[in-house]
Amino acid sequence: MQTIAFIGLGHMGGPMAANLLKAGYAVRAFDLSQASLDAIVAAGGTRAASAQDAVAGAQVVISMLPASQHVEGLYLDGKLIESILPGTLVMDCSTIAPESARKVHAVAAARGIPMIDAPVSGGTAGAAAGTLTFIVGGEVANLERARPILEKMGKNIFHAGGAGAGQVAKICNNMLLAIHMIGTSEALSLGVANGLDPKVLSDIMRVSSGGNWSLEKYNPWPGVMENVPASREYEGGFGVDLMLKDLGLAMEAAMASKSATLLGGVARNLYAMHSGRGNGKKDFSSIQQLIEKMP
Repeated sequence: MQTIAFIGLGHMGGPMAANLLKAGYAVRAFDLSQASLDAIVAAGGTRAASAQDAVAGAQVVISMLPASQHVEGLYLDGKLIESILPGTLVMDCSTIAPESARKVHAVAAARGIPMIDAPVSGGTAGAAAGTLTFIVGGEVANLERARPILEKMGKNIFHAGGAGAGQVAKICNNMLLAIHMIGTSEALSLGVANGLDPKVLSDIMRVSSGGNWSLEKYNPWPGVMENVPASREYEGGFGVDLMLKDLGLAMEAAMASKSATLLGGVARNLYAMHSGRGNGKKDFSSIQQLIEKMP
């Protein structure tokens, strides 16, 4: 039985680790949250006292952390990479700056440690159901070694290219996600303001040319769809501050490549405004509330 060190048990990492346990892997986990560790232990995992303790003797290391500084802080500044034995497969599933991913890749390669950057799409529901999409950067051989494990956590696996390519593809995806979530919120607000039932309008647009993932799978209007954050006061899910972080990464990449991202810039400004009003921990679909309050 392979032992997997899993570092980072948040809204996404916790369910992902739980699915690995269900698949029969031995999971030794570490997180700063004792409650998150308790949940994994209850599911059959082992509690590690530190990240270094988690990776000791592990054949695979998976990390799921909030941002670039946390990933670099773990592997490089915290020198975890020096505690990982050569040949151990490392999978970082965080969404971070492509340059940060390439930096960690380079240090890992110098130590003979195969690595992939494998950010995910699919949200907390996908993490719980094991239906995530993995967007992978790195060598094909490393992806193929990781594939049996990734398949226990997701149903779609794409090879985007070399080191950091997974991160580039992910920030492009999330920029588009923010844009169509805002557009969906505006359309629903307009319809309701003119007397339409938001569910009826959603049903119409869902099968029409305005159809999109936010409308169909993650509707932002409260009560239209069950089991989405909008229907539980925007609790859980993918936080506003995390979306704001990803939009910042997209803008950084756009500046570096001199790409035009006009709507991406507007989306970042709107999410910054929403966060600044005390909504950073709410789900990103709560942008519907900002749209409602705008003149």
